[in-house]
Amino acid sequence: MTISPQLLAITSGLGIGLATIAAIGPQNAFVLRQGLRGEHVAPVVAICVVSDVVLIAVVVAGAGAILDAAPWAVDLIRWTGAAYLAGYGLLAARRALRPATLQTSMEDSGRLRPTVVTTLALTWLNPHVYVDTVLLLGPTAAAHGIHRWAFAAGAVLASTLWFIGIGTGARLLRPAFARPGTWHLLDGTVAVVMIALAVALVRGI
Repeated sequence: MTISPQLLAITSGLGIGLATIAAIGPQNAFVLRQGLRGEHVAPVVAICVVSDVVLIAVVVAGAGAILDAAPWAVDLIRWTGAAYLAGYGLLAARRALRPATLQTSMEDSGRLRPTVVTTLALTWLNPHVYVDTVLLLGPTAAAHGIHRWAFAAGAVLASTLWFIGIGTGARLLRPAFARPGTWHLLDGTVAVVMIALAVALVRGI
């Protein structure tokens, strides 16, 4: 049976979208943490998905050409992102050194507005978001020609499934995170990865 070009584009967008989004990063770590705490999960997931829809749509429409015309924007994104990643990594390291359990984390419940601001910052100040969309999704979508929007739909589907999955599925991990050691491991891992990403960005990798 022959697969239609449109279905192939959707499948390609779904696969590449999952491959780029399923990695340890500040955004995923934050969504997972909110899911474990059962705190403002719906708005956090909605912001992440809508942000991806906007980014994917803009890139597929040709935003890559804008960055080519303004190369200084790449450096601005890189340095701003590096600073933010380093700061987030240091905060995670500080949490890793403090005793914590799922119960105490939920007792320290945050308000909606700071949570929304943090989600937006982790999404739009993350330089890897632009690297993935502009350098990977953009050219791949363009390769599908008239079916590039089918590719975009597949990538959006990947984002939707991923964020809903980790946001709502995190509750299944709550028994493990009832132990302080698991929180230490999560925050310690996030701290190492975030600081490593910041260093890599500064070095221009």
